[in-house]
Amino acid sequence: MPNAGDLLSKMFRPVYDRIRMIFSDAFGLGPGATMSAVIFSGIVVLLGLFWFFHSAPPDTLIISSGAEGSRLQKTAERYAKVLAKNGVTLKILPSEGSRENLKRLQDPSFRVDVGFVQSGMAKGENVERLVSLGSVSYQPLYLFYRSAEPLGLLSDFRGKGLAVGEEGSGTKNLALELLELNGVTRENTKILELDDDAAYQALMGGGIDAAFMMGDSASSQIMRDLRKMPDIRIFGFSQADAYTRRIGYLNKLVLLKGSMDFGNNVPEQDLNLLSPTVELVARDNLHPALSDLLLETATQVHGRSGMFQKRGEFPTPLEHEYRISDDAQRYYKSGKTFLYRYLPFWLASLVSRVLLVFVPMFLVLVPGLRVIPKLYRWRMRLYILRWYRALLALESELAVGIKPEKREELLRKLDDIEESVNAKKMPASFADQFYSLRSHIGIVRARLLGGQERPAAACLEQPGD
Repeated sequence: MPNAGDLLSKMFRPVYDRIRMIFSDAFGLGPGATMSAVIFSGIVVLLGLFWFFHSAPPDTLIISSGAEGSRLQKTAERYAKVLAKNGVTLKILPSEGSRENLKRLQDPSFRVDVGFVQSGMAKGENVERLVSLGSVSYQPLYLFYRSAEPLGLLSDFRGKGLAVGEEGSGTKNLALELLELNGVTRENTKILELDDDAAYQALMGGGIDAAFMMGDSASSQIMRDLRKMPDIRIFGFSQADAYTRRIGYLNKLVLLKGSMDFGNNVPEQDLNLLSPTVELVARDNLHPALSDLLLETATQVHGRSGMFQKRGEFPTPLEHEYRISDDAQRYYKSGKTFLYRYLPFWLASLVSRVLLVFVPMFLVLVPGLRVIPKLYRWRMRLYILRWYRALLALESELAVGIKPEKREELLRKLDDIEESVNAKKMPASFADQFYSLRSHIGIVRARLLGGQERPAAACLEQPGD
């Protein structure tokens, strides 16, 4: 029973023989040179095919968003709809907020590509392998509190019950930083790490006096309900300008009088809010085509005017803890690349990979296949000239009246030369030089046997190129 090696040999031997004949006929190569040309071509083609498929942008992206029902979760859902039109599936992973999104992106074993991360979350973290595609929106911090009179300073909450958000949320990170600047600590104040549902229930039931909330973890419904409560106030940061000077990633936003409810004049006066920005953070190996597609999607989702932003304000390349990726910088300067600007995403990806892979492949393959025949012809010419030099040396020993013993010795040398020449397999492209060499061997043999002595230069011609 034939083994696997014999079966493979029977399968591929005819294919190889056919390829060898093509190279031999086209380039006039011998078996060894043909094998070299086939191996070289095969390696280049296989590398080209590997890179063609390896460089294709994935058709699936994974994003770490925010808590269920939060603003970031809903934003991710809008991203998914836009990306689906371009043939890319966006898988949304809910999270507890910006802190968890950052941890997921930092963990190379966790399957995620991008995430929404609030600025100011990366203090003391290693973010060398992460890049920002830019800031995509403001994330205003709301402090809802119950009080008969408006409070003007955060220090006024000392000694009260405060919910600062759950572990892993950007709300907790920013709230604790602001409270610390005002001397409000766990030693002098009841600070609770509650999720937004629990904070809402505690605030409504009188269990706490105030709750910090942001869109990365709080649902839009909870924040709307709190804004409508007549006995619940929104804290205005009267020192907002000073806070933005002290904490560089914060922005001052103004919640205009009546902007939430014109009929009921909510809020009753302009309120200053503090807001970090939300950055679209990715791992540094994100495919350039997907980087462009995400920024195009962000432009569609975030580019409109809103309560706090002007039209076209986002996305924007604001650099905080993460460097703006090279692909994002190029996008902000000149937009999408030429092909992606005028062709559908899938077609632009295909054409760009063809240009990226197969054009360089042919630029390597064609010169390489031209060099191999030249090297082979140079080698064959050296081989033929070597025997011509042997013939010239042998003929130089011919003289008038040489002894029979010397003649026999020269004939044995000539037989060795002829045997070596005939043993060499010669491709058809060298047939003229090969037969010329054999005829010159015959001429020298005739002189040895016939005793006709002529100068060597008159008997032998050097072979042509």
